Amino acid sequence: MEPLGLILVAMALGTDAFSLATGLALGGLRGRQALLFAGTVGIFHIIMPLTGLYLGLLLGRLLGKLAAIIGALVLAGMGGLMLWEALATRRESGGLAGQVLRAVPGQGGGIGGLMAILLMAGSVSLDALSVGFGLGAISVNVPLTVLTMGFIAGTMTVLGLLAGRRLGAYLGNRAEVIGGLILVGIGLKMLMGV
Repeated sequence: MEPLGLILVAMALGTDAFSLATGLALGGLRGRQALLFAGTVGIFHIIMPLTGLYLGLLLGRLLGKLAAIIGALVLAGMGGLMLWEALATRRESGGLAGQVLRAVPGQGGGIGGLMAILLMAGSVSLDALSVGFGLGAISVNVPLTVLTMGFIAGTMTVLGLLAGRRLGAYLGNRAEVIGGLILVGIGLKMLMGV
């Protein structure tokens, strides 16, 4: 695979991460959790293609569709929760995305920061699993390919977080509604692609 082709594939894989990060930042995700989320997305975009490469094409056909459906449902569900919260009450605590990702397990709320980050980062990285299945069929430098994918996905996530933060400051209280709509849209788009 040529370097330009690799970069374009990595950018295509990173678009869902960019959109999700924008939606989460609109919902209130900030600080260390935002950086942890970006790093986790980057790592998942390294692990998933490698996993796909080693699982093989047959297993990929069986799990690929199921994994894509689960990922889409996670994103759409998170977006739906953000919409419901935004429309039900107006809060000053940083939005549902921020609450879920900052929640401490066992202290009454959310699914816990690390688990939520892993679920969401994994859901936008599942398409990289399918790409991994194809890596074995073509002649590629696997370490360079997966590191490039991880770096570009992490960078696009950071850019999405920055874009969402700036838009959130501009949009004010409507930001969480827009963020929820973005997440639902991504989930529905992923479901239609299955």
